[in-house]
Amino acid sequence: MKIKKSVRHNIAYFIALFLLAFFKAMPRSIGIVLAKSLAMLYYAVARSDRKNTIHHLTMAFGAEKSPEEIRQIARDVFLHLAVAGVDAIRIPIYIENDIDRFITTKNLHFLEKAHNDEKGFLLLTGHFGNWELMGAWVAQKKFHLHVVGAAMSNQKLSEKIADLRNRAGYINIERGRATRGIIKALKDGFPVAMLIDQDTKAKGVFVDFFGIKAHTPIGPALLAKMMDVPILPMAMHLKEDQTSYEMECFEPLWYIDTGDKEKDVTTLTQKCSDVYEQMIRQHPEQWVWMHRRWKKQPGDALKKKFLLSDMPAGNIQKSGSIGFQSH
Repeated sequence: MKIKKSVRHNIAYFIALFLLAFFKAMPRSIGIVLAKSLAMLYYAVARSDRKNTIHHLTMAFGAEKSPEEIRQIARDVFLHLAVAGVDAIRIPIYIENDIDRFITTKNLHFLEKAHNDEKGFLLLTGHFGNWELMGAWVAQKKFHLHVVGAAMSNQKLSEKIADLRNRAGYINIERGRATRGIIKALKDGFPVAMLIDQDTKAKGVFVDFFGIKAHTPIGPALLAKMMDVPILPMAMHLKEDQTSYEMECFEPLWYIDTGDKEKDVTTLTQKCSDVYEQMIRQHPEQWVWMHRRWKKQPGDALKKKFLLSDMPAGNIQKSGSIGFQSH
């Protein structure tokens, strides 16, 4: 008998509430042991995610790593997500107990300079390390971080996630009405976090990612052009001690106008992809390799290559979407 969608959503919602309370109530060390055990169980039974992870790692590292090394990284991917998940759940505890105890920073001056310029900027990140904890850290430093969040089909769960982010200090912008909110935040001088590390339905172009063409959202590049703001890449990775994180800022990227809009947007999008690939290469076990990053390819069945239009900025704002993805 097929269970109604509303019933499935309610079950998922209450399971999520239980897990949130469960992992917050116990010591971190015990929670991580349990989460890693569940992760290895999932790795053993989730054939599709396991197969995709190994396949994608082979695409990226097959020429430089052995099959044994790739399988070990694949297992480590699931183990890392277990640790990151527990730490994301425990964000309220870390905030109450001085979040700086768990996080060190590198090249923070890039973030501070972008903030001091008071003109707004785009914070480029992705599903790497612990992006939720990084967002909480930035928000706790009074940078007034805005984050675009896609609403889930499970409304209760979606509202709960948005509430948790808001409690951590984020200002959540719901996808679908995101363009107006993003532009307002940038005009007010605030940072807006965006992710471009997944193959979604967002408008994009094909750029190189680990030497393979990957369909990549162009939202950050278009906003950098339209608003004359920098793109600041940032990432937070789990250190080898498995108890603390390092947040690293990279040199800002700017839109360079040569008069060829399509070429200039693609060039900046490639730079964004390059810096994110650099982050992932340093800690490959901390990215979501089960995602089908190279799902769309030039000339495939979709054949809807995005052509950059000369749409005025006012019309772009009214369109409600300019090609980005969200948490």
